[in-house]
Amino acid sequence: MKMRTAFLTAIIAATLTLSVQAQQTSKTVTLKVIETSDVHGHFFPWDFMEGRPLRGTLTRANSYINREREKCGDNLLLIDNGDILQGQPCVYWTNYVMPEDENLAARVINYMKYDAETVGNHDIEPGHKVYDKWIREVRCPLLGANIVKEECKNGEANPQSIYTGLQPYSVHVKDGVKICVIGMLTPAIPNWLNKSIWKGIEFEEMVSCARKWVKYIQENEKPDLIFGLFHSGKDGGIVTPDYEENATAAVAREVPGFDVIFFGHDHQVHNEWITNKEGKQVLIIDPSCWVKNVAEANIVLTIQDGKVVNKDIKGTIVNVEDEMIDEQMLAYFQKDIDAVKTYVGQKIGCFKSPIYTRDSFFGNSAFTDLIHNLQLQITNADISLTAPLAFNSTIKAGDVTMADMFKLYRFENLLFTLRMTGEEIRKHLEYSYDMWTNTMISPDDHALRLNEDSKEDQQRTGFQYYTFNFDSACGIDYEVDLTKPDGQKVKILRMSNGEPFDEKKWYKVAMNSYRANGGGELLTQGAGIPKDSLEARVLFHTDRDQRHFLTEEIRKMGTLDPKPNNNWKFVPEAWVKPALARDRQLLFGNQ
Repeated sequence: MKMRTAFLTAIIAATLTLSVQAQQTSKTVTLKVIETSDVHGHFFPWDFMEGRPLRGTLTRANSYINREREKCGDNLLLIDNGDILQGQPCVYWTNYVMPEDENLAARVINYMKYDAETVGNHDIEPGHKVYDKWIREVRCPLLGANIVKEECKNGEANPQSIYTGLQPYSVHVKDGVKICVIGMLTPAIPNWLNKSIWKGIEFEEMVSCARKWVKYIQENEKPDLIFGLFHSGKDGGIVTPDYEENATAAVAREVPGFDVIFFGHDHQVHNEWITNKEGKQVLIIDPSCWVKNVAEANIVLTIQDGKVVNKDIKGTIVNVEDEMIDEQMLAYFQKDIDAVKTYVGQKIGCFKSPIYTRDSFFGNSAFTDLIHNLQLQITNADISLTAPLAFNSTIKAGDVTMADMFKLYRFENLLFTLRMTGEEIRKHLEYSYDMWTNTMISPDDHALRLNEDSKEDQQRTGFQYYTFNFDSACGIDYEVDLTKPDGQKVKILRMSNGEPFDEKKWYKVAMNSYRANGGGELLTQGAGIPKDSLEARVLFHTDRDQRHFLTEEIRKMGTLDPKPNNNWKFVPEAWVKPALARDRQLLFGNQ
């Protein structure tokens, strides 16, 4: 009897031991990843340009993030996808007005305890002095696997080849799960920014770069999860023989190994699955811009004997526009907020009449023509080219403040003067108006090239193409015939001073640095100037941002009464006037 009892006791003990061992070798881990992207200085719930409260912003997102941190503990990963150094006036203030202080964007990143940050193209745009300092001040890993030292382009995967202060990837361990995050930036920088801004740096094509770093990470880190953090849109944009501007989808398809790719740059919401060439599903997710949303991946891992045997991944776009403001964060940065309000409140001059960007889409407008006229004053060029940089901004009559200057000119572009022939100018404009306008077959057609699906896209806002590429010209008189086919719409009548316009003659043409470096491809695909010839065409460029010089001109002039130049128009008027009125109603309602 004693022997039988002992035997049963041994069996029970063995069973319990095996059960405990089984429990020890199998577990479930739940992770959450939250991404912000294209913040563009939307840190605080105040619009420094418009002087009114803002929905969204990082102060609201942080309330949501803190709640999720309470639920998830250390199993939450917070990441940002770049374009944080340009946008609301608070980043201009920290970049250029108070450059000796710790950069405000770095302080915000550090305060919110981000785990990783990718560099965006608008983080390169402020120039070496700004972004080199910002890189030093950010305490989380700053990622840029394809941002390499000039002498290291297209080399083997080597962390020492990455631009100083950046990392190709970051490593995070959450509840025993090893995660690697690879960061990359769209390689189209040379199409937008003068080389002096990125001197000593090269930008590698994303698919081949991702391939070599995934291989390196798999061999050297042996992670359980690989994430992408790409400042590059889903697809489209600039496509050259060497790279694609928006290559997230291409990387997801062509480079096996990624579990999730968090991305941005295109200011659009995405949450979808792509099947890679090995037949596996990859989540790609993008929250759009200005912290209206965050992108979230909820991941449940089943781990058996120390190995991940199952991954359950769900992507969610979470709207944070109406979250409660994080009052503690707001109090922490209140002195900065007050200082920026004082800065943007400075009086620059006075306007006798209001100006509206929305007028710029329908013909000559006082808003766009003010920029044209100031560009010609500053550069002494023959002709000016510029496009609307905002969809629906207003500068009221009366005192003009520094806040208004951010509405007048939104980006930190430099101002350039290039040599162009008359023929190149016409072809440049043809390319612009082909994106901007429709070819009307009947009076009932649209005058403008609209797209219902792009209304929520912050860079197209109801148009088929990006509105910041809708260049008009000043210094010449011309007509745009909307009944003509693409490439044949623009007829240049004369110089605006009455002199003949000659397609064989060379002219001095003012434009911003984005356009001068090939941005929008109006100079290359449109005018037909080879990309490698653009630098030789440069006659002059400013050493500071264009907004600075526009501000100084208005300050000197004091009081202005901006009016349309009336140097160009859409024709035939019998068709286009009613068509433009219909399109205006569709885009702006009764404004």
